[in-house]
Amino acid sequence: MRPAAQALIAAAALAVLASPILAQQRRGEERLPASCRQEVVRLCGINRGQIAACLREKYAELSEGCQAELRQRIEARGGREGARRGGAAMASSPALAPQQTLAYGSDPLQALDLWVPEGRPAPLVLFVHGGGWSRGSKSNAVGRVLPGHLLAQGYAFASIDYRLVPAARVEDQAADVAAALAHLLARADALGIDRTRVVLTGHSAGAHLVALVGTDETYLRAAGLSLADIDGVMPNDGAAYDVAQQLALAGPQMRGTYEQAFGSDPARHKALSPIAHAAAPNAPAFLLLHVQRPDAAAQSKALAEALRKAGAEAEVSGFPGEGLRGHMEINRNLGQPDYPATPVMDAWLKKVLGGQAKFTKLTL
Repeated sequence: MRPAAQALIAAAALAVLASPILAQQRRGEERLPASCRQEVVRLCGINRGQIAACLREKYAELSEGCQAELRQRIEARGGREGARRGGAAMASSPALAPQQTLAYGSDPLQALDLWVPEGRPAPLVLFVHGGGWSRGSKSNAVGRVLPGHLLAQGYAFASIDYRLVPAARVEDQAADVAAALAHLLARADALGIDRTRVVLTGHSAGAHLVALVGTDETYLRAAGLSLADIDGVMPNDGAAYDVAQQLALAGPQMRGTYEQAFGSDPARHKALSPIAHAAAPNAPAFLLLHVQRPDAAAQSKALAEALRKAGAEAEVSGFPGEGLRGHMEINRNLGQPDYPATPVMDAWLKKVLGGQAKFTKLTL
């Protein structure tokens, strides 16, 4: 079954589940376990109108146990045929399985998935997932079109896990981004990566983290690297480049997320704001993507302006899409040939990384 068809089936199944997930189940139906309901709330909030769309986007970020519970409800509601179709969709294999999974640290979350094209050495694009700094996983990239699209362009692609709030701090997460990159570059020859051509990208909270690593060299230096090891940074629809401003403007639905991640200390807010580090040195080139969310648009433009003043090349590109739906769509669709942001990304990567890899044979 094609991934697009699987996604449609999953969407239909989750739409059936969305309204009663947080409420009392139908007569004869067992409620979702409290732990699973709490996972859904942490991941998607309590707005029932958005739960189906959110779960369709982020189902892979739920624990295996919660995924199994949801599949059981599909079976109970839809009968054997519904279970066959819905369960197959939700448990389907990714569109492009990673070629390798590597550990870059001792914590179970310090791991990454890697894809490398046949022609090597290949420029590297490293992806950092979103999830409000407290959830999400590297599988956020799996099943999207982005890995396959970039492989076809001749780029290696890595998607990383990192330690999550509240067990870890945002500072630890930025350190994990740098450590994952250092791990790959230290093994570049064996992996088929061109260590001289590197771009960092990330969505949502991941956009903030790559922007922070691309402006505050502290994290790279601690991993034995420097900003000279990065050719460009492509944050995708982030909205915490100025943490204090984001906290001041955040609505009640998101305020808790930002407070959990960044706390209440103004000095820490500044230290974790990429815009506060925009004075040189920085990564040499930035492409800030956003949909029509007011905070993401405003913060992207402000960061780009600050970077330009410091001498970095910084481009901003906005695309259709509003609210949570638009925020999810740009992550899901980036890499689709007909999605407006894809040719913008492709042209920028070609400019920053010099086009496709210079393919050479490498014996391991």
